Amino acid sequence: MDVASDAARLIPPNQSQPLIRRLIALDVDGTLLGQGLKIPTGTVDALDMVRAAGHEVVLATGRSLVGLMPVATRLGLVEGYAVSSNGSLTVRLDPAVPAGYVIEDARRFDPGPVVHRALALEPRAHVGVEDVGWGWAVNQVFPDGLLNGEQKQTLVTDLCAAPATRVAVHAPGIDRHLDALRATGVTVTPAGPGWADVTGAGTSKATALERLRTGLGIPPEATVAVGDGANDVDMFRWAARAVAMGHAEQNVRDAADEITGTIAQHGVIAVLDSLLPANVDTTALSRLAAQLATAVHTAPGSGVALRVWHGTRTGLMRCETWTFRNGTWLRHAPVPAGTGATMRGVENAAREAGLIYPRGDEGRRRAQWRASFTEAGPAGFELPLTSA
Repeated sequence: MDVASDAARLIPPNQSQPLIRRLIALDVDGTLLGQGLKIPTGTVDALDMVRAAGHEVVLATGRSLVGLMPVATRLGLVEGYAVSSNGSLTVRLDPAVPAGYVIEDARRFDPGPVVHRALALEPRAHVGVEDVGWGWAVNQVFPDGLLNGEQKQTLVTDLCAAPATRVAVHAPGIDRHLDALRATGVTVTPAGPGWADVTGAGTSKATALERLRTGLGIPPEATVAVGDGANDVDMFRWAARAVAMGHAEQNVRDAADEITGTIAQHGVIAVLDSLLPANVDTTALSRLAAQLATAVHTAPGSGVALRVWHGTRTGLMRCETWTFRNGTWLRHAPVPAGTGATMRGVENAAREAGLIYPRGDEGRRRAQWRASFTEAGPAGFELPLTSA
């Protein structure tokens, strides 16, 4: 059976105008996380909606990987890509692997010259070298709350023994010596009073995002960045649309194309909402219905199918929309609210959203789900969808 051609015949053409797929790079601290590491109300829903619209959401943070992963999970971002350690690490988020991620790219450098220079300039400085996925090797233990992950105190010679992704330097006077540290051939980014983040030469959030953009096939003009810190300035120069949070310092605001509200004013939510289709009113819909409506109205191609997979429990393990383009099926977007729902719940939400799908002619007129096939065999069930 030719599954692709059969599916195309059954699915009415999508009459909606698709949005341009964008790469949305989001800083974490001060952008998605507020005081006390709290996620402002509505942030997760807004992230789910832009993902349902087919946009690629990428967390881009100065945090180490061990500090990023719990936040990504809290934000509901368990698949896709993330950039950590100011661009030194790019990971693919994957809930199917034990760590929750696979390292796609790691930019390492010799930490020796900058570590020795920092200690020569500020002998009492705290110096940490990132141990990816675990924590930090340090010359002396940093005060509580300054580093993510575990700390292991070690000799300076051991700190410098192997290539590193990131070095953190903490000392009251280190701000005076940024150029001297840069003279060792590294990238130095100030990150608050008495703090310097060090990565390899030419390494930043921007360089990592550019490699990711190229790999994903997203055009340069379809890039958006939102942030609030000095380590976001290069990212702003990279993005076609750069947005600074309202509480950012003036030099960061000056580097952006526009200013949104503060984190208390839900500034990032306003930006995310602006990337949703203007012709789809989801205000009165449930979360699942709103995401389904958004996904169908933004999907390019000649047809849309909703695909679901069951896990070991009653609820669905995955829920996605796929689109038929150029003779083949391609994944369009996840439907996050579908995870944990039932197939009947998905049907009800589709009807709530005013979407049309094949149904029986008698009795309760149940939806006509069919087996969904991939190259590896049956993958679950799928339901053709179209807007009214």
